Amino acid sequence: MRCQGYFLIFFLVLSTVASYNVASAQECKQLCVSKQFYEQGETIVISGKVDVVLENTDLLIQVYRETNRVHIAQVDVAQDGSYAYTFKADGPYFMTDGTYLIQASYGIANNYEANFNFQTKATADTTTEIFEVRIGSSGTFDVPYTIKGGTVENIIVDPEILGLIVTIQADNDGSLLLDLGRQWIDAKKIDGTDDTYIIFIDGLEVPYQETTNANSRLLTIQFQEGDSDIEIIGTFVVPEFGPIALIILVIAITTMIVISTKKASLRFN
Repeated sequence: MRCQGYFLIFFLVLSTVASYNVASAQECKQLCVSKQFYEQGETIVISGKVDVVLENTDLLIQVYRETNRVHIAQVDVAQDGSYAYTFKADGPYFMTDGTYLIQASYGIANNYEANFNFQTKATADTTTEIFEVRIGSSGTFDVPYTIKGGTVENIIVDPEILGLIVTIQADNDGSLLLDLGRQWIDAKKIDGTDDTYIIFIDGLEVPYQETTNANSRLLTIQFQEGDSDIEIIGTFVVPEFGPIALIILVIAITTMIVISTKKASLRFN
């Protein structure tokens, strides 16, 4: 009896799977996409079967992102009405994440549609995390970040520069967004207003973009493939250091700027 019960369960499962496959085949009979999500560079496989074969008539396939056509092709239809076509989701027209529409036209009255979702490499390579930075025996503080084109390996406090050193692995050209809490690190003028940070990547001073609020400063730093160490120099970092450290900092920054000026032409020219 137990064996019969197992057989019955197996039969029901098999029947359910078979019914699902039949239903799926019927749903995508005219125009099918091999899967619903593609990343940039992947091959999109389109197939299907027309209702009636028309003599000397190709199937016209067009792919749209909103109102913009990003791909077009003419495809042969076999004698049994079936067709198949592949193309790569890449190039200058595949630069936007989102839903793409496939339209297949065959003759005058036969029009079919299907959709797929697409993601660029830039988006796929984006990571948003919170890094816990240690400040010796004083504890830790959090630095939320978003990086495109690489990974954050480490963030440490460097008291000699009154700032942070962020170590990254830059697999491609990209950007790093850091949310720096003012209670942990800041750059202030004598009158208490915000001053600019000084930022070096591998010893070369670089520009950055910034937005601020009452509690934090958000820095966006562009980097290039192969870059490693990003130094963010302010006027205050926890734990707080005194005037001697500030004098040393001024001397160090002056030296680094001189070296940076000499290297600038090598990086950007």
